[in-house]
Amino acid sequence: MSPLPLPALAGLLDDAALFPPGDMPLPDAVPAHHGHHAAWYGGLVGPLVFPAPRLHELPDVLDGRPIALSVTVPQGPAALAPALKAVADLPHASLAAVEIAVPPGTDLADLLAVLDEHLTDQVLGYVEVPRDDRRETVLDALAGTRHRAKFRTGGLVPDAHPSEEELAGSIHAAVARGVPFKCTAGLHHAVRHTDHHTAGGPLEQHGFLNVLLAAGAALDGASPADLAAILADRSPAFDLTGERLAAARGAFASFGTCSVADPVNDLLALGLITRNGTR
Repeated sequence: MSPLPLPALAGLLDDAALFPPGDMPLPDAVPAHHGHHAAWYGGLVGPLVFPAPRLHELPDVLDGRPIALSVTVPQGPAALAPALKAVADLPHASLAAVEIAVPPGTDLADLLAVLDEHLTDQVLGYVEVPRDDRRETVLDALAGTRHRAKFRTGGLVPDAHPSEEELAGSIHAAVARGVPFKCTAGLHHAVRHTDHHTAGGPLEQHGFLNVLLAAGAALDGASPADLAAILADRSPAFDLTGERLAAARGAFASFGTCSVADPVNDLLALGLITRNGTR
């Protein structure tokens, strides 16, 4: 197929350089983030994903250039207000999104009320959906709100990577409820593959294009089993264009990547983008 126009993939890559396995030092991560936005592929790059517990470190590395943050709040709703105040006190920083966890025992109505109280319409609220029997309940609570789901798609150990069936069920459930989602961790490359360089042995990893194709198929009425097959495909035909691609992007908003260069290079190698960003 012809290369995609870069605006079709705008904001797909959230810059999670600070997180494992990248673990980029903060003094390097901030200028690198600015470098990504200044590059020819800058439109593909979203905010810098930043952990709320480390916000106190940011003033020492900000250089006067505007920077948009997506702040992760792993402690849950009680930690949201202090995190937002810390961002508000930062010079030249703006809040693009909040990614909040759901600790056991959290009342979902209270969590959503906290998000509604503290987030303006310009700030996206992502609720990390637990990988347990709370998934359906959390997605039910998000349905019909302006807030979104966040799915964990990998990590440093095999158990952190959901199976094709689990991730397919999550995508299907979110799309069926009209809940947009993002993914975090594990989507290091465009297509499904086996990573043979991990300390614990070969590790199966999902591809971000597989996820995008699965989101598009879910919008077309595909079953969870169909989505699982798409997620397992190691050479999928990327057939999303035009309105179907825009709809799929409306469902699958973005994913966090600790190395922006890897997905950009994969998209180039597959011929899905070009440096001039034109068809």
